[in-house]
Amino acid sequence: MEPSHKDAETAAAAAAVAAADPRGASSSSGVVVQVREKKGPLRAAIPYMPFPVAVICLFLNTFVPGLGTFVSAFTVLCGARTDLPDRHVCCVFWLNIAAALIQVLTAIVMVGWVMSIFWGMDMVILAISQGYKEQGIPQQLRL
Repeated sequence: MEPSHKDAETAAAAAAVAAADPRGASSSSGVVVQVREKKGPLRAAIPYMPFPVAVICLFLNTFVPGLGTFVSAFTVLCGARTDLPDRHVCCVFWLNIAAALIQVLTAIVMVGWVMSIFWGMDMVILAISQGYKEQGIPQQLRL
């Protein structure tokens, strides 16, 4: 039985990769790349809340744009951690109030409503990641 045309192409491609790689290793052995998300001040001001509180804020943001964000601003005053450790608590509180006002004022053109839902989803994602950190789950297994 003769090899098909596809098998010949695959073998030729593998030979070309092996010839191009001076070490003779496959192209899958390579470099590990780490990506970090750069957050703006409004996004970094979202507090790490307990999971039930984050779900309630998502629910509020879904039906009344900005209300869940407004409620989350008060969790900062109650000691919730944010990604802005160098800023004073009152500054982070007012950043969250500003985000809530932006959501309310732009909800008329649907932008604020969509932003509000995404903000609530970010709250839930941060609550889940905080739970993983507290339980000691390795970084590779986190969502």
